Amino acid sequence: MWEYVVLGVVAFLILALFITLYIIYYITFKSPHKNQGDHYDLPREISSKEITEKIIRYIDKLKDVPYEQVCIKSYDGHILYGKYYHNKDDAPLDIAFHGYRGTDIRDLAGCLTTIQDGQRNMLLITQRAHGKSKGRYLTFGIKERKDCLSWVNYAIERFGGDVRILLRGVSMGAATVLMATGLNLPKNVYGVLADCPYSSVKEVIKKVVKDDIKLNAKLVYPLIWLSARVFCGVSLNKITAENQVVKTKVPIIIYHGTEDQFVPAYMSECVQKVKPDIERHLFSGAGHALSYMVDTERYEKILKEFINKHCPKN
Repeated sequence: MWEYVVLGVVAFLILALFITLYIIYYITFKSPHKNQGDHYDLPREISSKEITEKIIRYIDKLKDVPYEQVCIKSYDGHILYGKYYHNKDDAPLDIAFHGYRGTDIRDLAGCLTTIQDGQRNMLLITQRAHGKSKGRYLTFGIKERKDCLSWVNYAIERFGGDVRILLRGVSMGAATVLMATGLNLPKNVYGVLADCPYSSVKEVIKKVVKDDIKLNAKLVYPLIWLSARVFCGVSLNKITAENQVVKTKVPIIIYHGTEDQFVPAYMSECVQKVKPDIERHLFSGAGHALSYMVDTERYEKILKEFINKHCPKN
């Protein structure tokens, strides 16, 4: 009799754990396509009316720029989409990645300047499990970093072995391109621009759990980690921006707002500490992913100097 009671309790606990892990997976990793695609769904933490109006202006303009829809197959069989903006043949190419549950047009609206200046071509990526790109879940850059390498290889195959590539990303996209530096990127990649990256998936999740959700991160994070292992097949602790950038010789530049409450600036400082030759610039008063909108002139000036220094000339 007692054996059946014990077995029943164990079965109930296993079922309860499985349901808990699935709920965590659904909330944290699963990215329902049907609820995405609104470029005007701006983050609530943007309190400045001036910044909000500026972002909307950029989105309006970028939406109207003609582009070519392109796609590739990921290393694990998913069809991924991007928007290619052509300025001129043989120009350098920027490949840009948006953030967590964001959209290409919204998160990368600042790329409009690059598209309009006529000097570089631009490829805006729709990350896996976002928009039209396939995939059931996102992994905070861990699997996405391999997608980044696939897009680089696509660019080389399409535009030739001499194409010069700048990888750039915002938030999760920034972590994605930093993690990709550990994959022995082709020599075509002359630089990486990371705007407000987190140092590791573990640290950003623990920060959000503690400060935003108001739960005990030490108790909750192990469940999130286990959920990722069970449903996504990844370990959140193994691949980080910190342990990947040390493997590359590709020049890296980081932007970060001093008022970033979602991914605090100390996280990108941690990345710079493990690789001191990383160029890092703080933007006073800028919130998460808002450095460009707060000080566009300085943002562009620093980037132009970085490109002039590192981009090979034909």
